[in-house]
Amino acid sequence: MNLALFKVIMAQVSVHATMAGMRLAAPLLALQQGYSAAAVGILLALFALTQVFLALPAGRFADKHGFRKPFFLSMLAASGGCALALAFPVYPVLCLVALLTGGASGAVVIAVQRHAGRVTHDALALKKVFSWLAIGPAISNFIGPFSTGLLIDHANFGGEGSTMGYRVAFGLLALVPVLAWSWVRHTQELPPVRAPIGGPKQHAWDLLRDRNFRNLLLVNWLQSACWDVHTFVLPLLGHEKGLSASVIGTLLGIFAVAAAAIRLAMPLVAERLREGAVISGAMAITAFVFALYPFMDSALTMGVCSVLLGFSLGSVQPMVMSMLHQITPEHRHGEALGLRLMAINASSVAMPVLFGSAGALIGVSALFWVVGAAVASGIRTAWFMGLPPRKPE
Repeated sequence: MNLALFKVIMAQVSVHATMAGMRLAAPLLALQQGYSAAAVGILLALFALTQVFLALPAGRFADKHGFRKPFFLSMLAASGGCALALAFPVYPVLCLVALLTGGASGAVVIAVQRHAGRVTHDALALKKVFSWLAIGPAISNFIGPFSTGLLIDHANFGGEGSTMGYRVAFGLLALVPVLAWSWVRHTQELPPVRAPIGGPKQHAWDLLRDRNFRNLLLVNWLQSACWDVHTFVLPLLGHEKGLSASVIGTLLGIFAVAAAAIRLAMPLVAERLREGAVISGAMAITAFVFALYPFMDSALTMGVCSVLLGFSLGSVQPMVMSMLHQITPEHRHGEALGLRLMAINASSVAMPVLFGSAGALIGVSALFWVVGAAVASGIRTAWFMGLPPRKPE
């Protein structure tokens, strides 16, 4: 990986860390100001809501303008939003900031993924590059909340009930995207890719007519749903088993560490891996672990399941991104990335509500088994992705 691409990846980490830090600070400040848990839930949903509606337009904008302009506008949105929170730390402004930083983070992800895919010219390099890119969110999800939490606790010079610590944190978060822009503002743009002249007007949904793209999106959605159900249901299952909050938090933590660790290993073994084989293997492991999870009664056995799930789910995204860039036209990579991001974020908004209702109706254990069965049903589809069609005998 060259220095220019490394700067691009670190810039994405920085903007995502800004959003992750704000996602910690804003709910805490709202609670301090006396807002209800329902109000906090709405505030948290706004971080993902913008990405649902902006993903496709952001993808088209990146296809048309390249990397620097989308990143610059996203930097303005993220930095300006945090500056607003610094000046006016009240709930309505925090809601606006959630929309701005969430949308900026999603637009940056699309611009960076599109740029990285275009500067990479073969399947092996794609797998390596997207393995490195997939590590970014894990880093930013640690750095952003960790540094923000330290500032809130230790820079609060105004005493209990003061917003000084939050203001200091918002000020730092406002500077981070500007710093990221300084790293990438001289990034060399690639020559634009124009759509073929004279063809019919193309729409993003036309991509779904391609069977390979539909299958890829379905498989990616199944894996994303597994990630969501584990994050949502594990606390409920742990509570049923009598585990403490710190133990449940540790289980979620080692899941995230395992997902990051497997992504670190992927670039080292990418040349030996076929995307469809990796994805189908990950789905088989996920379905197996989901079948066993409800029978685990101790923190140790549940921890083993969390690690296995982290390995299996963490290995999927680099393979999905590599295949996506191979099966979609180059002039429509941004649209394809936007469609994928829209589907995943819509799922992340809707799935917790569905999981909560289903869990109350059929029980937490049955929810694991239902989702595991859905994943198992997609294994065969995943295995044949990327293989040439069979010739008739």
